[in-house]
Amino acid sequence: MAGNSRYRILIVDDEVNLRQGLIDAIESPEFQVDSVDCGEAAIQRLRRQAYHVVVTDLRMPGALDGYDVLKEAKGRDADSHVIMITAYGTIDGAVEAMKMGAYDFITKPIDIKHFRVLIQKAIGNVGLILENRELKKRLRVRETLCEIVSHSATMKRVMETVMQVSPTSATVLIQGESGTGKEVVARAIHENGNNRGKPFITVNCGALPETLFESEMFGHEAGSFTGAIHQKKGVFELSHGGTLLLDEVTEISEKNQVDLLRAIQEGEITRVGGVKTIKVDARIIATTNKHIPKLVAERAFREDLFYRLNVIPLVIPPLRERKEDIPVLTETFLRDFALIHAAPTKTFSPDAMNVLADYPWPGNIRQLRNVVERLVLTSRGEKIDVGDLPLEIAAPERPQTYRLTDNVKRLEREIIQRALAESGNRREKAAQLLGISLRNLHYKLRQHGLY
Repeated sequence: MAGNSRYRILIVDDEVNLRQGLIDAIESPEFQVDSVDCGEAAIQRLRRQAYHVVVTDLRMPGALDGYDVLKEAKGRDADSHVIMITAYGTIDGAVEAMKMGAYDFITKPIDIKHFRVLIQKAIGNVGLILENRELKKRLRVRETLCEIVSHSATMKRVMETVMQVSPTSATVLIQGESGTGKEVVARAIHENGNNRGKPFITVNCGALPETLFESEMFGHEAGSFTGAIHQKKGVFELSHGGTLLLDEVTEISEKNQVDLLRAIQEGEITRVGGVKTIKVDARIIATTNKHIPKLVAERAFREDLFYRLNVIPLVIPPLRERKEDIPVLTETFLRDFALIHAAPTKTFSPDAMNVLADYPWPGNIRQLRNVVERLVLTSRGEKIDVGDLPLEIAAPERPQTYRLTDNVKRLEREIIQRALAESGNRREKAAQLLGISLRNLHYKLRQHGLY
């Protein structure tokens, strides 16, 4: 019966005959009814399994009473319905329990008919809550998956894996070029998992200086170093109970890789300047645009950390390898940006769509998204034609000469444009991708007339 039951009910009372009588009164294929004889046993049950309804006596022998059972049940699931059993002379205690979050109370001697009605009311409320949760889940899934629109077989397989692993706590490593939507996939895993509604914390590992890594990851105590005026929680603590996304994890230095591995392995951290060990329970998702096995072979990334992260590997293909997705992604972005900017709904002409499909999209989905947003705002008329497309997409430069210096300049200009597109026009990130200083990038932008 328990395996097919939709609702779980726990009855807590030290009187064996009363417990059995309550169980018999509500026996139903819909209910899994468990019973225990004291507060201590009830709390142990609640820590092993969630119950939709808990019926507990207010006063029981032992160190823990009905108030303790109520606190435990509500602390573990705020939507759990707790019904208090009270003797006639302790109604004030039941009222106090109602203030603490109890659903209702019933007095001894128990009227079985009234008890059945009370249970049905509680279960009715629980059913509405569960339906609401499911509806919200479907809406979240729809909103998230709208950003992962795909007709390609490869992406469909990726999303099948996402849906399979989301309800687990397994660590996930997402690999793919910049702009392919790794963070969107990570968020889809979180939103479809058991920790949805809990924190989803993202840390850009590439932007963390080595000297600040421990402070950002694990937090620090006040006075632990110059400038540490107040105590600060790190991202591991902030993501407790939820998901921690380690974006561009391969950018972490070798020393910091050791610290990260220890934290993930042991599930605990110590703040900088602190002595107290803090337990943390967060799902780890890591992303990278690098080929990690190659980095491991070159000893640029720790092999043990790679295996710790690579429990569930996901590889997001670049847009140029899933060209069948370009039309549907484009149409989705057109609708989205028309709504965001209160602009007229537009469409692409067949010729323009063919050009978009033929373009290699070095910046992947991020670049396509930026281009569509620009066109929604700048193109005239309801139909976007080839002449409306950015020049670098509509008419890619072709060599007009075999002179080496001319072609080097052309290629340099094209690579800078691609880096800008891939970085979403963030110049610091583009300079990082190009391996040059920001000052040097500004010089080259002026040199190529890209300002």
